[in-house]
Amino acid sequence: MSQIHVTTTVNGDAVELLCEPEETLLDVLRDRLCLTGSKEGCGTGDCGACSVLLDDRLVCSCLVLGAEAEGREIRTIEGLAEGEHLHPLQRKFLEHAALQCGVCTPGFLMAAKALLDRNPDPSETEVRYWLAGNLCRCTGYDKIVRAVLDAARELRTTSHAA
Repeated sequence: MSQIHVTTTVNGDAVELLCEPEETLLDVLRDRLCLTGSKEGCGTGDCGACSVLLDDRLVCSCLVLGAEAEGREIRTIEGLAEGEHLHPLQRKFLEHAALQCGVCTPGFLMAAKALLDRNPDPSETEVRYWLAGNLCRCTGYDKIVRAVLDAARELRTTSHAA
């Protein structure tokens, strides 16, 4: 079957590519665009390791076809930082040691970003509920939840100062 031409925006950059009709967005990001931050954990949308934002909506990129990115905006973990400056979520994950092997971390960060974009002042319960679709087999979730809540506090403080 012939390849599909896709025009999309990835992390703010216009991108054109060719992909196979059955190729997932995760495969397109990793194999065609060399954006390897999103990981394939389960390949069935159960673990959240491949989470990205598609038109500001959190999706498992293993469940989306690459062709579905046509005309849409994708934000991956590579687009979370601003140049050399880590996003507050990334800094707080480091400060709270909220990561171990790192396979799940990009998905947690993208899920947390989606949460804080919608709700800048989440409760601990809301953070735990929101991150329930992301699985970590290396550590507990307490450090991750503390990191997200701390990042939310920082983001609220800096947005009020601006």
